[in-house]
Amino acid sequence: MKKILFAASECFPFVKTGGLADVVGALPKEFDKENWDIRVVIPDYTCIPPRFRDNFKFKTSFQMSGGPLMGEKYVGVMEYEYAGVTYYFIDNLEYFECFYPYGDTRYDIEKFIYFDKAVLSMLPVIGFKPDIIHCHDWQTGFIPVYLKNEFQGNEFFWGMKTIMTIHNLKFQGVWDIETIEGLSGFPSYLFTPDKLEFNKAGNMLKGGLVYADYITTVSQTYCEEIQTPYYGEGLDGLLSSRHFDMQGIVNGIDYITYDPSTDMSIFKQYDVSSFRRNKKINKEKLQEELGLTVDGKKYMIGLVSRLTDQKGLDLINYCMDGIADDNTQFVVVGTGENRYENMFRHYAWKYPDRISANIYYSEDMARKLYAAADAFLMPSRFEPCGLTQLIAFRYGTIPIVRETGGLKDTVTPYNEYEKTGDGFSFKNYNGDEMLNIVNYSKEIYFTKKVEWNKMAERDMKKDYSWNASKFKYEGLYNYLCGDTQKG
Repeated sequence: MKKILFAASECFPFVKTGGLADVVGALPKEFDKENWDIRVVIPDYTCIPPRFRDNFKFKTSFQMSGGPLMGEKYVGVMEYEYAGVTYYFIDNLEYFECFYPYGDTRYDIEKFIYFDKAVLSMLPVIGFKPDIIHCHDWQTGFIPVYLKNEFQGNEFFWGMKTIMTIHNLKFQGVWDIETIEGLSGFPSYLFTPDKLEFNKAGNMLKGGLVYADYITTVSQTYCEEIQTPYYGEGLDGLLSSRHFDMQGIVNGIDYITYDPSTDMSIFKQYDVSSFRRNKKINKEKLQEELGLTVDGKKYMIGLVSRLTDQKGLDLINYCMDGIADDNTQFVVVGTGENRYENMFRHYAWKYPDRISANIYYSEDMARKLYAAADAFLMPSRFEPCGLTQLIAFRYGTIPIVRETGGLKDTVTPYNEYEKTGDGFSFKNYNGDEMLNIVNYSKEIYFTKKVEWNKMAERDMKKDYSWNASKFKYEGLYNYLCGDTQKG
C-alpha cells in the first residue's frame, strides 16, 4: 500500500477561502482505500467550525526548535476522520487562533514556516511514513526544502518524495532574506539565486519548486503558460528548467455536490431530459427574487467570481453598455476589490431591470444563478484551472471564456458548421473581442435555439468529476515510487 500525505493551508469542509480547499478536500476521497493510504494535514485554525473541531482527538505533542527568530515552539497534533480520510491538524494557538486563515504577509510567512517544519517533525512521532508528501501552494513551499536539507540526518526521511502543486503562481510567500533565514534556521548558503533567493528576497514557493521531486499545476495550458515571462511571475526561467519534471492535471468538481437533479438550493431540479423546461422556471424565479424583468425569453449571463484584476473585469467594464441590451440580463455574485464592487453597483443602478449586483458570496445564490443563467462569463487575464466553467457545464449553462489556462483546456469553442463545441471563447485580452463573442453567443441563443440546447445537453453529459483526474495522480504517484508499470 502506498502512503501519501497532502499538506495544505486549507481544506474543505474545515476551512475554505478558494478552490485550493476544494481540491484538497475532494481528491483524497477518490482513491481506492485498499491500495492507497491518503491522509491530509492542515493547521488547527480556531475558525474551523465547532461541529468538527470539538470532535478532534488529541494525538500527541512535542517541542520543536525553529530558527533564532522563532525559537522553541509547542506543536500539538490533533486527529479526525472524515469521509474515510484521516486528517491531522497542527495545533498552536500562537499561530492559528484566528477568524480567517490568512493575515498580514509577515505573520503568514512565520506561521507557515512553523507549519512546514511541524508537518515533517510530527511524522516520526505519530509513526506515519508517507512515500510522497503532496504540497500545495506557497504555504507548504518549505516542506521540500526542510526534507532535502535539515531532515536528511534522520534515516526515517530517506527516500521520501515531494510534489509541489501550483494552484496560483501569483502568490509566492516573499519576504526579506534576513527574516526568513532567522525564522527557518536555514543556512545562508541556501539563499542564492539558484535556490531560495528571489529579487534579493526569500521566496517560499521558489524553495518548493527547486527542491520538490515533481511539480504539477492545475491545467496543462497553465503549465505551459507559466514557463513564459508574461505568465511566469518572475519564475519562468526556473519552471522552464524543470519542464521535464512538470505537468498539468485539470481539477475536478464533486459531481454529487453539484447536481441539478438533486440540488435543493435551486428553485426547480432538472436533468438532461428536463432542463429545457425547468431551466426557464429557475430563470423566472431568480428574476423575480432579484427584481429584474421577469421574462424567460431574456438572455441571462451569470458571473460568480472573486472580484479581482485577474478575472478580466476591466474588459466587462469596457463594454457593459454593449452587453446589457434590451434582451440581455447580467447577474453577478461575489466580493473583492472596491473598484469592481462599485463598478457592478453602478451598472445595477444604471440598468436596474437588467443588471443585478449581489456584492456578497452566498453558495445558495451562486447555485441559483448556475441553474438560471443561459451563459457564464469568464474573461480571465489568467486562470490556472477555473472551477466555475466546470460547474456551469454541470448545470447546462454555456461558458463564455478567454482562451487561457484551464479555460482553454476545458472549453471547446462552438462550431456552428460542424455543430460541435461546448462553449464560446476569445483569444486576445481585448474588450472588443470579448463583446464580439458575447454578441455571437446571443445570435446563436436567439436564432438557433435548437443548436443551443444541444450544446447545453453536451455540457451536462461531460465528465469533469475527480474520477478522471484521479487516475493521472495515481500514475504520477506510482512513477515517483518507482512503480513504472502502473505509472
